[in-house]
Amino acid sequence: MGNVHLFGDNIDTDLIMPGQFLSLSSEKELAGYCMYGLDPGFSSKVAEGDVIVAGHNFGCGSSREHAPISIRALGIRCVIAKSFARIFYRNAINIGLIVLISEEAAEDISSDDEVSVSMAEGVIKNETSGKVYTFSPFPDEIMDIISAGGVINKIRAERQR
Repeated sequence: MGNVHLFGDNIDTDLIMPGQFLSLSSEKELAGYCMYGLDPGFSSKVAEGDVIVAGHNFGCGSSREHAPISIRALGIRCVIAKSFARIFYRNAINIGLIVLISEEAAEDISSDDEVSVSMAEGVIKNETSGKVYTFSPFPDEIMDIISAGGVINKIRAERQR
């Protein structure tokens, strides 16, 4: 369960992780500048397990992996949006960040609501209002990548078997 941080439509990767910070190499450093283009103090407002809820086309713009990496490194549990830019969506899955499409949830959930997610059941629950929203669960292969913490971790684990 985590608190919601609400954003609108067309949040591009330049807003999520501005270009001036792309030379940073550690995930911890990147986390400190997550969403800096919208709110320079955002990283200090986030607790482990919090959730981003956004409108349409979240993660549009350049294909930089720094954007989803900074979100995950900051401790955001998942991003729920009306829709995602295709490359951001796949980059997020590849690094183990949960990205859920639910237009109804994204429309209805408010900033500072508490939200829980059941990946197995395909359910988002707004703990503040009691409302429940559904999403299409991921196929097993995608769940394996997310559970492993990303595609590289999944491959490493498979090689060790």
